[in-house]
Amino acid sequence: MTFTKELLKKRIDVAAKRLPADLVIKNGKVVNVFTREVITEDIAIVDGYIVGTGAFEGYKTVDASDQFVVPGFIDGHVHIESAMVTPSEFSNVVLPHGVTTIVADPHEIANVSGTDGIDFMLEASEGIPLEVLLMLPSCVPATPFENSGATLEHSDLEPYYTHPRVIGLGEVMDYPSVLYKDDKMLDKIMDASVKEKHVDGHGSAIDADGINVYMAAGIRTDHECVTAEEALVRLRKGMYVMLREGSAAKDLVTLLKAVNEHNARRCLFVTDDKHLDEIIDEGSIDFNVKTAIREGVDPLLAIQMATLNAAECFGLKTKGAIAPGFEADLVLLKDLETVDIGRVYKGGKLVAKNGEVIQATGSITPPSIITDSVNISPVSLEGLKVKMSRGNMANIIEIRPKMIVTRHLIEEVDVKGGYFQPSVEKDQLKIAVIERHCRTGNIGLGIIKGLGIKNGAIASTVAHDSHNIVAAGTNDEDLLRAIHLTAGMRGGLAVVEGGKLLASLPLPVAGLMSNMEYKVVNERIHDLNNALAKVGCSMEFNPFITLAFLALPVIPELKLTDTGLFDVKSFQHLDVEAVSVK
Repeated sequence: MTFTKELLKKRIDVAAKRLPADLVIKNGKVVNVFTREVITEDIAIVDGYIVGTGAFEGYKTVDASDQFVVPGFIDGHVHIESAMVTPSEFSNVVLPHGVTTIVADPHEIANVSGTDGIDFMLEASEGIPLEVLLMLPSCVPATPFENSGATLEHSDLEPYYTHPRVIGLGEVMDYPSVLYKDDKMLDKIMDASVKEKHVDGHGSAIDADGINVYMAAGIRTDHECVTAEEALVRLRKGMYVMLREGSAAKDLVTLLKAVNEHNARRCLFVTDDKHLDEIIDEGSIDFNVKTAIREGVDPLLAIQMATLNAAECFGLKTKGAIAPGFEADLVLLKDLETVDIGRVYKGGKLVAKNGEVIQATGSITPPSIITDSVNISPVSLEGLKVKMSRGNMANIIEIRPKMIVTRHLIEEVDVKGGYFQPSVEKDQLKIAVIERHCRTGNIGLGIIKGLGIKNGAIASTVAHDSHNIVAAGTNDEDLLRAIHLTAGMRGGLAVVEGGKLLASLPLPVAGLMSNMEYKVVNERIHDLNNALAKVGCSMEFNPFITLAFLALPVIPELKLTDTGLFDVKSFQHLDVEAVSVK
C-alpha cells in the first residue's frame, strides 16, 4: 500500500482515539521486546500497522485474553531451496510456526541457473503472505575448484539492488578472495556498501585475525559458528552472531553457552538449511525459541532474539516489535514457556491458526530454463572406479553426525585389481560427484566413512553449492543406477537397492525444488526415510542432508567436488591415494 498524507492523518487520528482502529487485539499479554516486560493492553491496527497500545476501540476486535502476543518471528538467514519446495509452499509451511519474515539467500538456485534463478525466486515470492527479503548470492560459483551452472559477477548483481525486497549481499564464503583482495569479490562488496546494503559473512573455521579482515571489509554477520568460543570471538569483534539450528548443522545448544545478558542483543536465530519434514515436525524459528527456553534462556530474551534483534541486524526499522509505527506482524501464544502458537497475523491479517494456513498460496509455473537443468555426459561403471595403483592407504572423508564439517582421515582400504573396494564392515563407502550443468564429463570420486548405508546407494542433485549430482553407495551397480534415475527425473533424490528404485522425490525446479504441494512432498520424504532405513541407515542423522554438504569446498576439512577431493584447510586438491598432493 502506498503511504499517503491521508493515510498518515488516519493513523494519527486513530492513535489519538478520534477514530476507531481497523482492528484491535484486546486484553492480550503483550511482550514488549524493548523492555522485556509483559503488559496486558490492547493493540490498535490501521492498514497493517500498529498505531497504538493501551486501551482502544475498533471496527473489528479480537479477544486475546489469557494469551501472549509477541512480534512475528524473523529467520535471519535461510535458503528456501533447502526445504525442497517453492517460495509459496514454503510460506504455507512456516507461517503457522509464527515466521512472518525471512531473509533468504537464493544462492542455491543461482549456482544452477544464475540470474534466471534469482528472477524466479523474486517472482515466485511476490505477493505471498510470507515476507521474503533477499540477499544477493555473493559466491557463484562458491569457489573456482568446482563447476557450477553459472558465474555471477558484480555487474550481474548490481541491478537487483533497486528491487525493494533486495536488502544486501549474501554470505561471503570465499574468505581467501577477501583476504587477498580479489578485485571481483571486492567489487561485489563495494556495490553493496556504497548503496548502504548489508553484507553477510560465512566464517567457517575463521579465527580472530580472519574476523578482523571480514569486519574491516564491512561484513557484519556470521552463521557458521559451531563452538561457543567462536561465537564469543565474533561478538567481541562487533559482529551479529546467527545462532543456527538447521537439518545438517545443529549448533544451537552449543552456541547458547556463549549467550548472556550482556551480549544477547547481538544474537539472532536462523535455520540456514532445514528440510521440509523437520520444519513440519518440529518447527522453524519457533523451534529455536523453544530450544533456547528449554536450555535456560529467559523466554522474553529468547523472543527478543527471534524478533527485534533480527530486525535491527538488517535495519528493518518497522519490524520486530509491538509498538506504534511497527508493522502488525503478530503471533498469539497460548503459552509463553512452550511457545504454543494459536494465531498468526501478517500486516494485521490473520494468515494462520492452530497450525494451518488460512488460505494456501499456489505456486507459479517455472520456465523451462529452470526445469531443464540436469545435463550430464554418459556415466558408466568404468567411470566410477577408484584407482589405487600405489598401495592401500587412502584419504577419507569422515562424517561428523549432525554437523557439516568433516574430518580428514587416512586409513587402509580394501583394494582388488588396483581399484578401491567399498567395505560395509570397515564403513568405507564410495562417493561420486558428477558434473550436471554443462556435460563436461567430470566425475569426482572419493571414499567416505560414517554415512551408515549397509546396502545399495543413494543419489541427489542437492549438493551444496554447485549442486552437481552427488551419490554414495556400497557397490558400483546401484551407484550407477541411482545416478541415472536422478538425472532421468530432471533432478531429485533416489534410494536404490539391488538395482531397484525403493523411493524417490523428483525435484524438477532447478534440481532443487519440487513443483508439488508441500504435503505431497512431505509424504515422499517419509517414503525416502523408510527406504533409507531399509538399506541399513540408523537415521541418527539424515544421509541425504549430510550428503548434500559433502560437496561443499568451503567447509572444513575434506570434501569432494566434480574435480576431485579437496582439502579445505590447504585449499588444494588431493589424490584419493594418500601418497601425494597434486
